[in-house]
Amino acid sequence: MKKIGFLSFGHWSPSPQSGTRSAADALLQSIELAQAAEQLGADGAYVRVHHFARQLASPFPLLAAIGAKTSRIEIGTAVIDMRYENPLYMAEDAGAADLIAGGRLQLGISRGSPEQVIDGWRYFGYQPAEGQSDADMGRRHTEVLLDVLRGEGFAKPNPRPMFPNPPGMLRLEPHSEGLRDRIWWGAGSNATAVWAAKLGMNLQSSTLKNDETGEPFHVQQAAQIRAYRAAWREAGHTRTPRVSVSRSIFALVDDRDRAYFGGEGGQQDQVGYLDAQTRAIFGRSYAAEPDKLIEQLKQDEAIAEADTLLLTVPNQLGVDYNAHVIEAILTHVAPALGWR
Repeated sequence: MKKIGFLSFGHWSPSPQSGTRSAADALLQSIELAQAAEQLGADGAYVRVHHFARQLASPFPLLAAIGAKTSRIEIGTAVIDMRYENPLYMAEDAGAADLIAGGRLQLGISRGSPEQVIDGWRYFGYQPAEGQSDADMGRRHTEVLLDVLRGEGFAKPNPRPMFPNPPGMLRLEPHSEGLRDRIWWGAGSNATAVWAAKLGMNLQSSTLKNDETGEPFHVQQAAQIRAYRAAWREAGHTRTPRVSVSRSIFALVDDRDRAYFGGEGGQQDQVGYLDAQTRAIFGRSYAAEPDKLIEQLKQDEAIAEADTLLLTVPNQLGVDYNAHVIEAILTHVAPALGWR
């Protein structure tokens, strides 16, 4: 069995060809797609966070709204860039969203990827400490977040407060019990996957990672997952960690599918540079008739290693079509692969 959810970047464009022409469209359609996915039997509704872009940005109002409109499906992010975040304020927002959702929040975070503007986190009021990089800053914010999510008091109470305090040091409120165990790290390298395991975070691995061996993407990603699990065992954590991978997968079951995705584009891994020093490998997309698709997916070692699969969806094609994309995988592909 495997959990299957969708991942939306929430793109919007005023173009007449787009079914998502405004930020309001992107937000409201994300809620509608989560509701549709829950009705179809999918397991998760995840959103990507980008700043300074016509995409989904501040996730917590959206996650809270999805949580209020659904009852079963997991809701989450993949991922929030921690370079931009105040970890204490984030802990309050995340706690509130998780309580509204009844403990269904799966919060994916990371040090981030190249963004739309240069050093965008500076505009948010953050800068690395002397001698540290922006990646170091993102990881430092993460460690603070993980610490406060434990729910232990750390702030000295005012001896003359406006309202009575409970005894002892005060913690952030609202606190949602169990959320600390539902934090995921989006790792772009084997080393950061190992770091995440040591800190007791679940692992999210997307459709790109550092090209560390020159092997096919799915082979490198599977090795990353195995390194993560080995580090988890070595750290001595008592619970079983979760691992997700993201993929663009389309079952061609009608003329719309063939028109949109029936070409050969994206059927091979691609290699590029995230910056002057970082060579990255981008995983292939999958689009084929269900019987061929099943055979192709059987060869993907990383999907086999993961317990959760996030299907990236073309959100600007509209809620109805994206619900169809999800349903086609759940109906025509997942059972044959033992995912259902």
